[in-house]
Amino acid sequence: MRPRVYVQEGGRVTDICTMNASTGPKRILVTGGAGFIGSHTAVALVDAGYEPVIVDDLRNSRSEVLDGLERILGRRVAYHCVDCGDEQGMAAIFETPVHGVIHFAADKAVGESVAEPEQYFSNNIGSTARLAKMIREAGVPHLVFSSSCTVYGEVQSLPVDESAPIQPAASPYGFTKQACESLLTYSHAAAEGSLGVALLRYFNPIGAHPSAEIGELPLGTPANLVPFLTQSVAGIRPALTVFGEDYPTPDGTCIRDYLHVCDLAEAHVAALQWLEKAPGALDVFNLGTGTGSTVKEVIAAFEAATGRSVPHQFGERRSGDVTAIYADASKAQRMLGWRTQRSLQTCLADAWRWQEKLGN
Repeated sequence: MRPRVYVQEGGRVTDICTMNASTGPKRILVTGGAGFIGSHTAVALVDAGYEPVIVDDLRNSRSEVLDGLERILGRRVAYHCVDCGDEQGMAAIFETPVHGVIHFAADKAVGESVAEPEQYFSNNIGSTARLAKMIREAGVPHLVFSSSCTVYGEVQSLPVDESAPIQPAASPYGFTKQACESLLTYSHAAAEGSLGVALLRYFNPIGAHPSAEIGELPLGTPANLVPFLTQSVAGIRPALTVFGEDYPTPDGTCIRDYLHVCDLAEAHVAALQWLEKAPGALDVFNLGTGTGSTVKEVIAAFEAATGRSVPHQFGERRSGDVTAIYADASKAQRMLGWRTQRSLQTCLADAWRWQEKLGN
């Protein structure tokens, strides 16, 4: 990590590492930047010499995340409590030149999307449409979009690469990611070369910053495997329910590609830097390890990494879950110069360290 030097400008402290000789700080709007992936990406942006500006209405996160970022970075990052789809609220933010936008803000639970599809369509698709319009009107040159491997639906062959056909979505959440990718492809065309777009299809981010200052902070009952697992071990939740033990996989449980959130955060910086070198480009990238792990394997890896037993039981399959999916991420390695660096056990050890800091 490079040493940081700060300068004072009109009462505002600025990281000199983000200064550009001709345009000043490279401001990157991070929508949903107080969330799990967004907050880790804010750290990665500062480490790479950018100035993150967090936009988050805190509907799915907490203000304490900003305190954790301050402890990691040694300073407060710019923050606006605004819905990124609120054109009036965003107007003032776009008054200062924006070098790029990384768009995370969205509802993201597969199960909740099955129960509340209208909410997901309105928030995920509607807000992205309004934000894309504002980005084009403001003349922002770079956009990195937080997509998902759920766009592939129930895949026909593994590992899945970016040329795989887009199957019908297994959940409303997956459909919203498909729709937003299409929307941003049209926005890119309408910008006529003035906007570059990187569509990043995540597999399954887990873990936490090694400092344990930030990590996954689900509000209410966790919808994802690892935070429920760590809360079960901590005694906050009942035994973990593994949804389905009769899938056509080696041990009957679903297979996913789990990558460390810090690896994922660094991929966003790599995508932004790729867009800087290829202005006006449009492309899609898988972000994963290239290796699938079953739920039972994750439980075993957690126990090996932490020495703690995971209380768990088996239940019925969950609506919206695909059987197995893991990435062919060779395109990201080839074009972005990015690949994962951290092991599954490191992911789980960091997640447990974060849970221990949170306490009960």
